[in-house]
Amino acid sequence: MHPVDRLIASHRLRIVEFTPFVVVAAVWFLFDDQLAFASQVLITILFALSLDLVLGFAGIVTLGHAAFFGTGAYAAGIYAIHVSPEPLSGLLVAGAAAGAVGLASGFVILRTHGLTQLMLTLAIAALLGEAANKASFLTGGNDGLQGIEISPVLGIFRFDLYGRTAYLYSAAVLFCGWFFLRRLVHSPFGRSLIGTRENAARMHAIGAPVRQRLLMAYTIAAVIAGAAGGMLAQTTQFVGLGTLGFERSGELVIMLVFGGIGRLYGAFAGAALYMIAQDQMAKHDPVFWNFWIGLLLVLVVLFARGGVLGLCDRATQAVRSVWTRSR
Repeated sequence: MHPVDRLIASHRLRIVEFTPFVVVAAVWFLFDDQLAFASQVLITILFALSLDLVLGFAGIVTLGHAAFFGTGAYAAGIYAIHVSPEPLSGLLVAGAAAGAVGLASGFVILRTHGLTQLMLTLAIAALLGEAANKASFLTGGNDGLQGIEISPVLGIFRFDLYGRTAYLYSAAVLFCGWFFLRRLVHSPFGRSLIGTRENAARMHAIGAPVRQRLLMAYTIAAVIAGAAGGMLAQTTQFVGLGTLGFERSGELVIMLVFGGIGRLYGAFAGAALYMIAQDQMAKHDPVFWNFWIGLLLVLVVLFARGGVLGLCDRATQAVRSVWTRSR
Protein backbone atom coordinates (compact mmCIF):
# COMPACT_ATOMS: atom_id res chain seq x y z
CA MET A 1 0.00 0.00 0.00
CA HIS A 2 1.28 3.48 -0.90
CA PRO A 3 2.36 5.56 2.15
CA VAL A 4 -0.24 8.22 1.35
CA ASP A 5 -2.97 5.59 1.11
CA ARG A 6 -1.99 4.28 4.54
CA LEU A 7 -2.16 7.82 5.85
CA ILE A 8 -5.65 8.32 4.43
CA ALA A 9 -6.83 4.96 5.79
CA SER A 10 -5.87 5.92 9.34
CA HIS A 11 -7.68 9.28 9.34
CA ARG A 12 -8.27 9.47 13.07
CA LEU A 13 -5.83 11.64 14.94
CA ARG A 14 -3.49 9.45 16.98
CA ILE A 15 -1.35 10.37 19.96
CA VAL A 16 1.83 9.39 18.11
CA GLU A 17 1.15 12.11 15.54
CA PHE A 18 1.91 14.73 18.19
CA THR A 19 5.48 13.40 18.54
CA PRO A 20 6.98 16.23 16.42
CA PHE A 21 5.44 18.81 18.72
CA VAL A 22 6.67 16.96 21.80
CA VAL A 23 10.14 17.33 20.27
CA VAL A 24 9.42 21.04 19.65
CA ALA A 25 8.55 21.45 23.33
CA ALA A 26 11.67 19.52 24.39
CA VAL A 27 13.89 21.79 22.29
CA TRP A 28 12.55 24.79 24.18
CA PHE A 29 13.85 23.36 27.47
CA LEU A 30 16.97 21.47 26.32
CA PHE A 31 18.43 23.82 23.71
CA ASP A 32 17.41 27.27 24.87
CA ASP A 33 20.65 28.71 23.48
CA GLN A 34 19.75 27.50 19.95
CA LEU A 35 16.21 28.83 19.68
CA ALA A 36 17.00 31.32 16.92
CA PHE A 37 18.28 28.50 14.71
CA ALA A 38 15.45 26.20 15.81
CA SER A 39 12.85 28.77 14.76
CA GLN A 40 14.35 28.73 11.26
CA VAL A 41 13.97 24.94 11.25
CA LEU A 42 10.28 25.27 12.16
CA ILE A 43 9.71 27.81 9.39
CA THR A 44 11.40 25.49 6.90
CA ILE A 45 9.22 22.59 8.05
CA LEU A 46 6.09 24.62 7.28
CA PHE A 47 7.57 25.49 3.88
CA ALA A 48 8.29 21.79 3.25
CA LEU A 49 4.73 20.84 4.24
CA SER A 50 3.39 23.18 1.56
CA LEU A 51 5.57 21.52 -1.08
CA ASP A 52 4.54 18.07 0.09
CA LEU A 53 0.91 18.95 -0.64
CA VAL A 54 1.58 19.66 -4.32
CA LEU A 55 4.42 17.21 -4.95
CA GLY A 56 3.58 14.28 -2.69
CA PHE A 57 -0.21 14.36 -2.72
CA ALA A 58 -1.22 16.12 -5.97
CA GLY A 59 1.76 14.95 -8.03
CA ILE A 60 2.53 18.43 -9.37
CA VAL A 61 6.20 18.54 -10.36
CA THR A 62 7.85 21.81 -9.34
CA LEU A 63 11.29 23.25 -8.72
CA GLY A 64 10.07 26.82 -8.31
CA HIS A 65 8.18 26.61 -5.03
CA ALA A 66 10.47 29.26 -3.56
CA ALA A 67 8.58 31.79 -5.71
CA PHE A 68 5.75 31.71 -3.16
CA PHE A 69 8.07 31.67 -0.17
CA GLY A 70 9.90 34.73 -1.44
CA THR A 71 6.70 36.52 -2.40
CA GLY A 72 5.38 36.05 1.12
CA ALA A 73 8.65 37.22 2.63
CA TYR A 74 8.76 40.41 0.55
CA ALA A 75 5.05 41.07 1.10
CA ALA A 76 5.40 40.77 4.89
CA GLY A 77 8.53 42.93 4.90
CA ILE A 78 7.06 45.68 2.72
CA TYR A 79 3.84 45.61 4.73
CA ALA A 80 5.78 46.00 7.99
CA ILE A 81 7.79 48.96 6.65
CA HIS A 82 5.08 50.89 4.81
CA VAL A 83 1.77 49.87 6.41
CA SER A 84 1.93 48.26 9.86
CA PRO A 85 4.51 46.33 11.91
CA GLU A 86 1.76 44.12 13.40
CA PRO A 87 2.91 40.51 12.78
CA LEU A 88 -0.38 38.58 12.48
CA SER A 89 -1.87 40.88 9.86
CA GLY A 90 1.49 40.82 8.10
CA LEU A 91 1.33 37.05 8.02
CA LEU A 92 -2.11 37.21 6.40
CA VAL A 93 -0.80 39.66 3.81
CA ALA A 94 2.12 37.36 3.06
CA GLY A 95 -0.18 34.37 2.54
CA ALA A 96 -2.61 36.38 0.41
CA ALA A 97 0.15 37.75 -1.83
CA ALA A 98 1.69 34.32 -2.36
CA GLY A 99 -1.76 32.80 -2.93
CA ALA A 100 -2.48 35.37 -5.65
CA VAL A 101 0.79 34.49 -7.38
CA GLY A 102 0.01 30.78 -7.02
CA LEU A 103 -3.47 31.20 -8.47
CA ALA A 104 -2.26 33.28 -11.42
CA SER A 105 0.74 31.06 -12.24
CA GLY A 106 -1.27 27.88 -11.67
CA PHE A 107 -3.58 28.73 -14.58
CA VAL A 108 -0.55 28.46 -16.87
CA ILE A 109 1.54 25.79 -15.16
CA LEU A 110 -1.24 23.25 -14.64
CA ARG A 111 -2.08 23.19 -18.34
CA THR A 112 1.19 21.33 -18.89
CA HIS A 113 2.79 18.13 -17.63
CA GLY A 114 6.18 16.59 -16.99
CA LEU A 115 9.30 18.44 -18.12
CA THR A 116 7.35 21.38 -19.53
CA GLN A 117 5.63 21.88 -16.19
CA LEU A 118 8.95 21.65 -14.37
CA MET A 119 10.55 24.28 -16.61
CA LEU A 120 7.59 26.62 -16.25
CA THR A 121 7.84 26.54 -12.46
CA LEU A 122 11.53 27.46 -12.76
CA ALA A 123 10.67 30.25 -15.19
CA ILE A 124 8.05 31.76 -12.86
CA ALA A 125 10.53 31.80 -9.97
CA ALA A 126 13.22 33.33 -12.19
CA LEU A 127 10.84 36.06 -13.40
CA LEU A 128 9.85 36.96 -9.85
CA GLY A 129 13.48 37.01 -8.76
CA GLU A 130 14.41 39.39 -11.58
CA ALA A 131 11.38 41.56 -10.84
CA ALA A 132 12.43 41.82 -7.19
CA ASN A 133 15.96 42.71 -8.27
CA LYS A 134 14.76 45.45 -10.66
CA ALA A 135 12.31 46.96 -8.16
CA SER A 136 15.14 47.97 -5.84
CA PHE A 137 13.25 51.09 -4.74
CA LEU A 138 10.77 48.76 -3.04
CA THR A 139 12.66 45.52 -2.36
CA GLY A 140 16.22 46.76 -1.85
CA GLY A 141 17.47 44.80 -4.86
CA ASN A 142 20.75 42.98 -4.32
CA ASP A 143 21.16 44.61 -0.91
CA GLY A 144 17.94 43.03 0.32
CA LEU A 145 14.96 44.50 2.12
CA GLN A 146 16.22 46.03 5.36
CA GLY A 147 14.82 48.16 8.13
CA ILE A 148 11.98 45.78 8.98
CA GLU A 149 10.62 46.30 12.48
CA ILE A 150 7.98 44.02 13.94
CA SER A 151 5.79 44.92 16.89
CA PRO A 152 5.14 42.44 19.75
CA VAL A 153 2.90 39.48 18.96
CA LEU A 154 -0.61 40.22 20.33
CA GLY A 155 0.93 43.40 21.70
CA ILE A 156 2.63 41.38 24.47
CA PHE A 157 5.42 39.13 23.22
CA ARG A 158 8.33 41.17 21.91
CA PHE A 159 10.83 39.58 19.52
CA ASP A 160 14.09 39.22 21.42
CA LEU A 161 17.71 38.52 20.49
CA TYR A 162 17.57 34.99 21.94
CA GLY A 163 14.79 33.89 19.61
CA ARG A 164 12.32 32.87 22.32
CA THR A 165 9.34 34.73 20.89
CA ALA A 166 10.32 33.78 17.33
CA TYR A 167 10.41 30.11 18.34
CA LEU A 168 7.01 30.12 20.04
CA TYR A 169 5.50 32.16 17.22
CA SER A 170 6.90 29.79 14.57
CA ALA A 171 5.77 26.73 16.53
CA ALA A 172 2.21 28.08 16.86
CA VAL A 173 1.91 28.88 13.15
CA LEU A 174 3.46 25.51 12.24
CA PHE A 175 0.93 23.69 14.40
CA CYS A 176 -1.96 25.52 12.73
CA GLY A 177 -0.54 24.79 9.27
CA TRP A 178 0.04 21.11 10.06
CA PHE A 179 -3.44 20.66 11.55
CA PHE A 180 -5.08 22.31 8.54
CA LEU A 181 -3.10 20.22 6.04
CA ARG A 182 -3.79 17.02 7.93
CA ARG A 183 -7.53 17.69 7.82
CA LEU A 184 -7.24 18.61 4.16
CA VAL A 185 -5.46 15.43 3.00
CA HIS A 186 -7.91 13.25 4.95
CA SER A 187 -10.92 14.97 3.37
CA PRO A 188 -12.66 13.95 0.13
CA PHE A 189 -10.68 16.74 -1.52
CA GLY A 190 -7.44 15.11 -0.40
CA ARG A 191 -8.58 11.74 -1.70
CA SER A 192 -9.36 13.31 -5.06
CA LEU A 193 -5.83 14.73 -5.21
CA ILE A 194 -4.39 11.26 -4.65
CA GLY A 195 -6.68 9.85 -7.31
CA THR A 196 -5.52 12.51 -9.74
CA ARG A 197 -1.90 11.77 -8.95
CA GLU A 198 -2.40 8.07 -9.58
CA ASN A 199 -4.59 8.29 -12.69
CA ALA A 200 -5.78 11.68 -13.94
CA ALA A 201 -7.53 10.16 -16.97
CA ARG A 202 -9.70 7.97 -14.77
CA MET A 203 -10.58 10.92 -12.55
CA HIS A 204 -11.64 12.83 -15.67
CA ALA A 205 -13.72 9.84 -16.73
CA ILE A 206 -15.73 9.79 -13.50
CA GLY A 207 -16.45 13.51 -13.83
CA ALA A 208 -14.04 14.92 -11.25
CA PRO A 209 -12.99 18.55 -11.88
CA VAL A 210 -9.31 17.63 -12.00
CA ARG A 211 -7.81 20.93 -13.11
CA GLN A 212 -9.86 22.98 -10.66
CA ARG A 213 -8.83 20.80 -7.74
CA LEU A 214 -5.18 20.86 -8.74
CA LEU A 215 -5.37 24.63 -9.02
CA MET A 216 -6.96 24.84 -5.58
CA ALA A 217 -4.25 22.63 -4.07
CA TYR A 218 -1.54 24.65 -5.81
CA THR A 219 -3.02 27.90 -4.46
CA ILE A 220 -3.38 26.53 -0.92
CA ALA A 221 0.24 25.37 -0.99
CA ALA A 222 1.27 28.83 -2.21
CA VAL A 223 -0.58 30.48 0.69
CA ILE A 224 1.16 28.24 3.24
CA ALA A 225 4.56 28.76 1.62
CA GLY A 226 3.92 32.52 1.65
CA ALA A 227 3.09 32.39 5.35
CA ALA A 228 6.38 30.57 5.97
CA GLY A 229 8.21 33.27 4.01
CA GLY A 230 6.39 35.95 5.96
CA MET A 231 7.53 34.39 9.23
CA LEU A 232 11.11 34.36 7.97
CA ALA A 233 10.92 38.08 7.19
CA GLN A 234 9.38 38.87 10.56
CA THR A 235 11.77 36.79 12.66
CA THR A 236 14.99 37.76 10.84
CA GLN A 237 13.85 41.29 9.88
CA PHE A 238 15.56 40.94 6.52
CA VAL A 239 14.59 39.62 3.07
CA GLY A 240 17.10 38.81 0.35
CA LEU A 241 16.81 37.69 -3.26
CA GLY A 242 17.82 34.20 -2.15
CA THR A 243 14.30 33.64 -0.83
CA LEU A 244 13.15 33.42 -4.46
CA GLY A 245 16.10 31.42 -5.73
CA PHE A 246 16.30 27.97 -7.29
CA GLU A 247 18.70 26.82 -4.57
CA ARG A 248 16.02 27.17 -1.89
CA SER A 249 13.53 25.19 -3.99
CA GLY A 250 16.11 22.48 -4.64
CA GLU A 251 17.00 22.21 -0.97
CA LEU A 252 13.33 21.80 -0.15
CA VAL A 253 12.97 18.84 -2.51
CA ILE A 254 16.06 17.27 -0.92
CA MET A 255 14.50 17.69 2.51
CA LEU A 256 11.39 15.83 1.41
CA VAL A 257 13.52 13.05 -0.09
CA PHE A 258 15.37 12.76 3.23
CA GLY A 259 12.15 12.62 5.25
CA GLY A 260 9.76 10.87 2.88
CA ILE A 261 7.58 12.41 0.19
CA GLY A 262 3.80 12.27 0.57
CA ARG A 263 3.80 11.56 4.30
CA LEU A 264 3.32 15.04 5.87
CA TYR A 265 5.60 13.97 8.71
CA GLY A 266 8.44 13.49 6.24
CA ALA A 267 8.63 17.28 6.12
CA PHE A 268 9.34 17.37 9.86
CA ALA A 269 12.05 14.70 9.73
CA GLY A 270 13.60 15.80 6.44
CA ALA A 271 13.80 19.53 7.14
CA ALA A 272 15.23 19.01 10.63
CA LEU A 273 17.75 16.40 9.43
CA TYR A 274 18.91 18.49 6.49
CA MET A 275 19.29 21.76 8.38
CA ILE A 276 21.05 20.21 11.38
CA ALA A 277 23.36 18.23 9.08
CA GLN A 278 24.08 21.35 7.04
CA ASP A 279 24.83 23.38 10.15
CA GLN A 280 27.18 20.78 11.64
CA MET A 281 28.96 19.98 8.37
CA ALA A 282 29.46 23.66 7.61
CA LYS A 283 31.10 24.09 11.02
CA HIS A 284 33.46 21.13 10.61
CA ASP A 285 34.17 21.52 6.88
CA PRO A 286 33.32 25.07 5.74
CA VAL A 287 34.70 24.52 2.21
CA PHE A 288 33.43 21.09 1.18
CA TRP A 289 30.28 20.68 3.29
CA ASN A 290 28.16 20.48 0.11
CA PHE A 291 30.01 17.28 -0.81
CA TRP A 292 28.89 15.61 2.41
CA ILE A 293 25.30 16.74 1.90
CA GLY A 294 25.40 15.27 -1.60
CA LEU A 295 26.89 12.02 -0.32
CA LEU A 296 24.16 11.79 2.32
CA LEU A 297 21.51 12.31 -0.36
CA VAL A 298 22.99 9.54 -2.53
CA LEU A 299 23.00 7.14 0.43
CA VAL A 300 19.40 7.96 1.28
CA VAL A 301 18.25 7.42 -2.32
CA LEU A 302 20.16 4.12 -2.64
CA PHE A 303 19.59 2.56 0.76
CA ALA A 304 16.70 4.38 2.44
CA ARG A 305 13.87 4.31 -0.05
CA GLY A 306 11.06 6.38 1.35
CA GLY A 307 13.46 8.46 3.44
CA VAL A 308 13.71 8.41 7.20
CA LEU A 309 10.06 7.45 7.61
CA GLY A 310 10.52 4.61 5.13
CA LEU A 311 13.38 3.29 7.25
CA CYS A 312 11.22 3.54 10.34
CA ASP A 313 8.43 1.61 8.61
CA ARG A 314 10.78 -1.20 7.59
CA ALA A 315 12.36 -1.35 11.04
CA THR A 316 8.92 -1.56 12.65
CA GLN A 317 7.84 -4.32 10.27
CA ALA A 318 11.04 -6.26 10.98
CA VAL A 319 10.53 -6.01 14.74
CA ARG A 320 6.91 -7.15 14.38
CA SER A 321 7.96 -10.11 12.21
CA VAL A 322 10.56 -11.21 14.74
CA TRP A 323 8.07 -10.79 17.57
CA THR A 324 5.42 -12.78 15.69
CA ARG A 325 7.81 -15.65 14.92
CA SER A 326 9.06 -15.80 18.48
CA ARG A 327 5.58 -16.21 19.95
